[in-house]
This record gives sequence, C-alpha cells and structure tokens, in this order.
Amino acid sequence: MSWFIEALKKYAVFGGRARRKEYWLYTLFLEIIYGVFGILGYAAHAPYLIAIPVLGFLLPTLAVAVRRLHDTGRSGWWFLFGIVPVVGPITLLVFYCLDSQPGVNKFGPNPKEAPVFA
Repeated sequence: MSWFIEALKKYAVFGGRARRKEYWLYTLFLEIIYGVFGILGYAAHAPYLIAIPVLGFLLPTLAVAVRRLHDTGRSGWWFLFGIVPVVGPITLLVFYCLDSQPGVNKFGPNPKEAPVFA
C-alpha cells in the first residue's frame, strides 16, 4: 500500500523515474479499486460509478506510467504508442516489465540504487 500512496503523492510529477515495483503495485491497488467500484455500480444499477475512480486517478496513472518509461530509458511520449491497436499495448507491457536502466540516465538517478552518503 505504501507504493500506491507514494505514487499518489507524486500525482503530477512526470519527471524522474519509477521502479517496476512502484508501477505494478500502484496498478494492482488501482485495479482493486476499479473492481470495488464496478461491483458497487453493478449492484446499484449505476454502471457510471466506475467513472469516479477512472477520472480521479487519471493524472497519477499517467504520471507513474511516464516515470516507468523514463526508468527504462524511454521518453514518456511512448505512452501514446498504446493507442496503436494490438501492437501498442503489447509493446508498452514489455517496456513496463523491463528492468531499470542501470546508473543515471537522462531522466535521473536509478531509484533502485541506494544513495551514497560521504
């Protein structure tokens, strides 16, 4: 849950990098929230209830996805490749599953590496 909260704290931060763990745990908790709202909407005969978390978490979801792409050394604009049917979402899934680019890249230091204090 702390990774989900951490991603929400950086809800509009499109710079920097996000670890795989941060991205996937955020996605897991978000899917759980979507499921709860979907069940509530179905039970209340109000399918539009799912729009509440979708709209509420839109900006943090975009931000964590862009930071995850930055962690693999790619521009955040690759996110738009997801609109290409079939190939786009599969390519993004592969990018999201790739390991972090070691060391510092043009988007910042590797979040997996512990900071060195002198």
